[in-house]
Amino acid sequence: MDAGTEAGSGVRAGRREWLGLTVLALPTFLLSIDLTVLYLALPQLTAELAPSSTQQLWILDVYGFLIAGFLITMGNLGDRIGRRRLLMIGAAAFGVASVFAAYSTSPEMLIVARAVMGMAGATLMPSTLALISNMFKDPKQMGTAIGIWMSCFMAGAAVGPLFGGALLTTFWWGSVFLVNVPIMLLLVAVAPRLLPEYRNPDAGRPDLASVALSLVAILASIYAIKELPKVGLEPVPMLLLVVGLAVGVAFVLRQRRLADPLLDMRLFGTRAFSVSLCSMLLGFMAVSAIGLFVVQYLQTIEGLTPLMTGLWVLPNALVMIGGTMLAPVIARRIRPAYLIAGGLVISLVGLVLMARVTGGIPPMIAAHALVGFGMSPLMAVGYGLVISSAPMERAGSAASMAETTGEVAGALGIAVLGTVGTAAYSAQVAGFIPPGLPAAAAETAKETLVGAVTVAEQLPQFAAALLNPARTAFIEGMHVTAIVSAALLVVVIVFVLTMLRHIGPTDAGEVPEAGQADDAPAEAGKTAEAGKEASAPAPSQ
Repeated sequence: MDAGTEAGSGVRAGRREWLGLTVLALPTFLLSIDLTVLYLALPQLTAELAPSSTQQLWILDVYGFLIAGFLITMGNLGDRIGRRRLLMIGAAAFGVASVFAAYSTSPEMLIVARAVMGMAGATLMPSTLALISNMFKDPKQMGTAIGIWMSCFMAGAAVGPLFGGALLTTFWWGSVFLVNVPIMLLLVAVAPRLLPEYRNPDAGRPDLASVALSLVAILASIYAIKELPKVGLEPVPMLLLVVGLAVGVAFVLRQRRLADPLLDMRLFGTRAFSVSLCSMLLGFMAVSAIGLFVVQYLQTIEGLTPLMTGLWVLPNALVMIGGTMLAPVIARRIRPAYLIAGGLVISLVGLVLMARVTGGIPPMIAAHALVGFGMSPLMAVGYGLVISSAPMERAGSAASMAETTGEVAGALGIAVLGTVGTAAYSAQVAGFIPPGLPAAAAETAKETLVGAVTVAEQLPQFAAALLNPARTAFIEGMHVTAIVSAALLVVVIVFVLTMLRHIGPTDAGEVPEAGQADDAPAEAGKTAEAGKEASAPAPSQ
């Protein structure tokens, strides 16, 4: 490692660490691709494997569900057994499961393979982010590294549909899984040479009861949140939501009693940690539904093909990647509160513009790009604050909490704000149902714009009278969603400016000591940190 120090920055990373970051970024890129690419492969695999409608849903959803459910467990496990070791185990399991998914001969086999990929994927995300905290001690370098890591995740999500479409035009549906294998083999081969090992030397065995409680709480809650907008206030999702919340409370109470908890609740005593997580939850929630409205607008209002839609969405991804790379650099001179709030103001402007779009592609793309660019500081700096405010031995748990927050925020945003837009659409289109339209078709048309388009294709005699009001209603629903999202962002802006203004720029060296509660005396925190550095064993290479 190239040694070099700056005041308050610690040891600076050298070439080995930056090469290691490349290794850490590759699985992040692949994980985000795998979250979206299967939607394109679904028609081909459906023709070959003939899954039922329920099996199709599980093929699509089990991967994301299990990633979300196992993040906290795997983040804690990495702290206990070694982050590099867990990363290599997860990469090997992900690669093997990808082969089984590619060559699945039945829907059940594919569902199991996707489930294993989800559990393995949950080891990769917190391990990569926690290892960044081991490799980059200098706050400025850590910010840049997290920005690169985040950019790779967003790049994977952006190019996933284009990448998958290119593969599927040449190869069979299993090719979208096989591309994972060489990357995972590369990671397993070079990780021992480029990545440091770190584990908490004082950690005991994981509390299995806590693992079970966390899985039930997260899986039940996220499943219910995703299902309620689809089926309404049905007994099963409502019951699952109640069970998830109740088990979540039991999980928190248990963590407060344990000497060595799965999730250390004392992390929330550090303001930078708790405020960053809360800001990320509300901020991501505010904008997560907007992307769905943009895609539907381009396809159903402007009539673009899926490929052209993917190309028009790329500008948003590109400005977000640029923003996440730029934000850590700006954070060296500007306090995080002002940087994050300033970015959210840009997103706010984008949402206001979106609430005024009535037609045309360029205005929508420009508004969408502003929303994405403005969210970049919250993502890049927010993740940095979460990781840097946790003690080294809890970095994996902190990373898993940040990732879980993102998963929950996305599900909540689509469920709540997506439902707001859908309700506004349904209320307006209900007054324009053409006379004589069959009741079942009318109900379908009132649910979504896609439903109205489907009805118009099946009953062309009603198309002229139905489609124009439905498209107008969709735009109105999008406007309502953008306004509600903007109002939520205003809350986040005030919250960030109020609660994070005590943290200085990176160059000022005023980031709170890792794991130090805000009401602890500064000198005591420094003494404790110095003692920790003196007594902690050096991570093995």
